[in-house]
Amino acid sequence: MLSRQFVRENAEMVREAIEQKGVTGVDLDEILRIDAEWRELKAEGDNLRHQRNEVSSEIGEYKREGEEEKAQEAIERSSELKAELQRVEDRADELEAKLEARLLEIPNVPHESVPVGDDESDNVERYREGFDDLRTLPEDVIPHYELGEELDILDFERGAKVSGGGFQFVKGEGARLEYALIQFMLDVHREQDYVDVFPPLPVNSESMRGTGQLPKFAEDAYRIGARQDDDHDDDDLWLLPTAEVPVTNMYRDEILLDDDLPIKHQAFSPNFRREAGEHGTETRGYVRVHQFNKVELVNFVRPENSYERLEGLLAEAEEVLDRLDLPYRVLDMCTGDMGFTQAKKYDIEVWAPGDDMDDGPEEGGRWLEVSSVSNFEDFQARRAGIHYRPERHESAEYLHTLNGSGVAVPRVMVAIMEYYQNDDGTITVPEPLRPYMGGQERIEGHDPVGESAVGEGDGDA
Repeated sequence: MLSRQFVRENAEMVREAIEQKGVTGVDLDEILRIDAEWRELKAEGDNLRHQRNEVSSEIGEYKREGEEEKAQEAIERSSELKAELQRVEDRADELEAKLEARLLEIPNVPHESVPVGDDESDNVERYREGFDDLRTLPEDVIPHYELGEELDILDFERGAKVSGGGFQFVKGEGARLEYALIQFMLDVHREQDYVDVFPPLPVNSESMRGTGQLPKFAEDAYRIGARQDDDHDDDDLWLLPTAEVPVTNMYRDEILLDDDLPIKHQAFSPNFRREAGEHGTETRGYVRVHQFNKVELVNFVRPENSYERLEGLLAEAEEVLDRLDLPYRVLDMCTGDMGFTQAKKYDIEVWAPGDDMDDGPEEGGRWLEVSSVSNFEDFQARRAGIHYRPERHESAEYLHTLNGSGVAVPRVMVAIMEYYQNDDGTITVPEPLRPYMGGQERIEGHDPVGESAVGEGDGDA
C-alpha cells in the first residue's frame, strides 16, 4: 500500500496512477477528506491532552494550598476534558480504520520508466530469443490439447468429471515430463543462490492482504470453508493463488537486518485460481486452468538495489527457457496491463506453434505468458509490515519485494509438446530434462484405457 503521507503529498500522481491502471471504485477525494479530518482530530486530541495535564497540575497545587473549591472545579474540568478527549479519540480511531481500509484500494504508482498504455496492445516488446536457429517442425503442428489426448498424457474429460471444468489429469509420460520440469527448474535456481522453501498451501486473509490479493481479487481465489461473498475474517483460509503469498508473508511484521539482505527464496507449489477466461483456442487445454504447478522466485532487497535486482531476476527466469532452447520474447508491461500491485513488470512469453493467433509471431503460433517478473518497491512491505534496519542503531525502514515465476509449468509443457513435436506425433524430450526422466529421449504415449477407448460394445465379444 501507499503511505498516507505519500497519498496526501502526491495526490495528483496517485490520481493519475488510478486512472492509468484502470482501477475503478476508488474515491481519492473522499480518502483525502478522511485523512484531513483524522489529522485535525489528532491535533485536537493532542491539545486536549495538553489541557488535561495542565488541569491535573492545578488540582495538585490547589489541594496543597487548601483551596478545595478551586480543586473541585479543576476536577470537574478534568472530567469534561477526559470525556471530550474520549469522543475525539473514538472518532479518530474510527476514521483511521476507515482510512487504512480505503488505502488498500489504491494501486501502486508505476515507475517512471513504465510505458503508458491502456491494455496489452500497448505493451512494448524488448527483445526475442531463440528464433535465429529454430528446429524443424512438422508441416502441421498438432495443438497440444489434441496431441495430449492422442498420446493419452492429458485427460481433460476425466479431470472435469472429478473436479469440474478447468481441472485435468496429467498422465504417464506427461506426468514424468512435468515432474522433470519442476526438478530442473529448482536445480537451475539453486545454482542462482536461491534457498528452497516449501510453503503451506492454505493462507489466511491477512497474508492475502499483505501481497495485494485482498480485497481487490477475492473473486479469483478459492476460499476454504466459507461462502465466497462473506466478509473476510483474519482466520479465514484460502488456497494459495501463487507461492508469492506465503513466501512474502514469511517475514510479515518482522524487522530484518541489513546483513540478511538480499534474501532469495524459491518455492514450488500447486496454485489455485478461479479465473475462467473465455472459451476457445485462446484458453483451450492446459493454458488457462484452475490448478497449475509453478516455481516462484521471491526476493527481499534494499530499496536502492531493487531495480538492478529486477533485471537480475528477469535473467534468472529466462535461463530456464534458454537452457530448454524454447523461443520466447520479453515484454515491458504498460500501465494499463501491469497489475494493481506492481511498480514495474516484465512478462516472459514462450512461443507455442500449435495454434495460429492474430497476435502471434510471423512464424505462426501464439505467445503464452510463462512468467511475470515484478518490482513492488515497498508496496507489499507496507501492507505486510516487513522492515529492515540499515544499521543496528538506525530506525527500521520498509524494504522492497520482487517476484517472478521461474516458471509456470503447464504453459512450458504446452510449448514443449508443440515445439518439440515430431512428424510421427511423438515429442522429443529436451536434453536438459532427460536426466530427470531416466534418460528418456522421446514421449510416445500409451494406449488409453476403458471401454470408450475401443468403442462401445466391442468389449462384449
